[in-house]
Amino acid sequence: MRPKYQRVLLKISGEALLGRLQFGIDPEILECLSAEMVGVAQDGVQLAVVVGGGNIFRGKQAKDLGIDQATGDYMGMLATLMNALALQVCLEKHGLDVRVMSGLNVRSVAEPYIRRRAIRHLEKGRIVIFAAGTGNPYFTTDTAAALRAAEIGAEVILKATKVDGVYEKDPVRFKDAQKYERLSYLEILEKQLKVMDATAVSLCMDNRLPIVVFNLMVSGNIKKAIWGEPVGTIVC
Repeated sequence: MRPKYQRVLLKISGEALLGRLQFGIDPEILECLSAEMVGVAQDGVQLAVVVGGGNIFRGKQAKDLGIDQATGDYMGMLATLMNALALQVCLEKHGLDVRVMSGLNVRSVAEPYIRRRAIRHLEKGRIVIFAAGTGNPYFTTDTAAALRAAEIGAEVILKATKVDGVYEKDPVRFKDAQKYERLSYLEILEKQLKVMDATAVSLCMDNRLPIVVFNLMVSGNIKKAIWGEPVGTIVC
């Protein structure tokens, strides 16, 4: 049986890397995530990754410190780069060929993002980790994920979170919250559901790029999503 998607973009929030910690990267989470990605890569799936930086630095911290948004956003981009390098090292320990490509110019630690080079890496079976967002302030890593997915011709965005899909309201605060199995892009925008920001959702809608939202903490969910098994919520 072949996977439903041959080229995917996996969006991982920085908060998902926290695990049991209050700050930084939980080694256990990183190891489990890497092991799942190894299995997917060995099945011949071309895998690109965008990772957030919320486990290291968040916009609210910049605001509390009196830092302007543009500067705070650049600090957040550097946080994503730290996560990307950590993920790269962990994946390489599993024997995978990995490239980190950055939207910011940091040639000493990562390749600059060049679309055709990124596609070539994927075609050669390398995992590509996109760091530093789009390289511009005022854009979220969700928007970066949608943009990079469209640029490389990904067939789906897998949005890995701490919850098992999209709910009508916060399932942590409201025990009666109902989960959506399937949503349209317009429903996401009209209901103002916290899936991705409006720019990211609009990009996906314009490029007919489906989004699968699922729980990263459940072992095997990445593979299930790629094989098209019912997991989480699909936006299409």
